[in-house]
Amino acid sequence: MAEYAASGETPEVLFWVGCAGSFDQRAQKVTKAFATILDKVGIKFAILGKEEMCTGDPARRAGNEFLFQMMAYNNIHTLNGYGIKKVVTICPHCFNIFKNEYPALGGNYEVMHHTTFLQQLINDGRVRIKEGGAFKGKKITYHDSCYLGRGNNIYDAPREVLAALDIELVEMKRCRSNGMCCGAGGAQMFKEEEAGTTRVNFERANQAMETGASIVAVNCPFCTTMLTDGIKNKEKEDSVAVMDIAEMVVASLA
Repeated sequence: MAEYAASGETPEVLFWVGCAGSFDQRAQKVTKAFATILDKVGIKFAILGKEEMCTGDPARRAGNEFLFQMMAYNNIHTLNGYGIKKVVTICPHCFNIFKNEYPALGGNYEVMHHTTFLQQLINDGRVRIKEGGAFKGKKITYHDSCYLGRGNNIYDAPREVLAALDIELVEMKRCRSNGMCCGAGGAQMFKEEEAGTTRVNFERANQAMETGASIVAVNCPFCTTMLTDGIKNKEKEDSVAVMDIAEMVVASLA
């Protein structure tokens, strides 16, 4: 973004990479996949790079309001300083906090999750999917992440992207507004579980595997980690893959 600003140019969108997308090796693949799609369709996008901080979502969820506000004000100061209008992110947690909680602190942006953005690009004909692509006819189930689904009522956009890949979508018994958390939301990712008989991610991974799908499609780096761990727990990682929708699209580009 600093380079765009120095040359007096404005990008179409700011791609907010997020902590997972920056530092987690698995999530980095999703970052690269989404960036590859943006490059391929000729979208001028920028990232903040080293100027990007955590949105503060885990801090607020864990109850550290002071830390959250400190991080949020820093980010808003940076984004407003660059005159950013449109933000796209691969993380529903970042998406939710930008869309619903930053405006109260002076951060007002058009915020999109990458699955909605990809759906628009497919509808506009900018992203073209090849006939008989990598996933044609494959049994795939889709996991609604909490912050995209129940948190922001976005259920159709990711499914429309999957439909464009010509897959056979098999829904879990618990899906859409009745979906189940992967076990990482609300800062649970960063703490030990409370006592119980099973882990939430084991339970959700079992529900996904019961569909008989060979791929669990996801839209969130937290869900990716939790469901992958749940599938490994059943030693099914050779037959069931967890893939972000951006990874599926990039493998199917015409």
